[in-house]
Amino acid sequence: MSSTLREQLLKAGLVTEKQVQAAEQKQRPPKQARHKPPPPPSKEKLAAEQQRAAKAARDAELNRQRQLAAEAKARAMEIKQLIEQHKLPKILDSDDRFNFVAGKKLRFILVDKAMREGIDKGTLCIVRYDGRSEVVPAAIADRIRERDERAVVKLGSGSDAPVDENDPYKDFVVPDDLKW
Repeated sequence: MSSTLREQLLKAGLVTEKQVQAAEQKQRPPKQARHKPPPPPSKEKLAAEQQRAAKAARDAELNRQRQLAAEAKARAMEIKQLIEQHKLPKILDSDDRFNFVAGKKLRFILVDKAMREGIDKGTLCIVRYDGRSEVVPAAIADRIRERDERAVVKLGSGSDAPVDENDPYKDFVVPDDLKW
């Protein structure tokens, strides 16, 4: 029973050899059609393809912008959470003010002696976020700085400035916490 259906139909006498050959020719494409190259795409198809490509590029750019915005929002929430969890309590009844520059404005926070020493030594840092100034430990400030460099206030000692060799007062250092 290994013969094909065609052979079985021929043996049974249900079809003739001519009918079998005609059926095979209908199944095969003509020789000319097999070697004919496909027609070039029409102008409408090219325009539609260009529109699809332009739309895909626009969509990819919008998705990238949305993802960047979502990442920025997540970083902002992380910073806010770090500050809220690790900020030191504010000193409200002190006459001692610690002045610092945030952006282009001079700002201050009220501090006590221990807090001033911590800021001066670098164990405490000032962080600005949502228009508020908070004091946090230096380790937390480093974690915040990883997420947003601008959130941590830079407290420069002025040692980065070039020293004039002819300055007669170059050996006399003015302390940051000088009180008048």
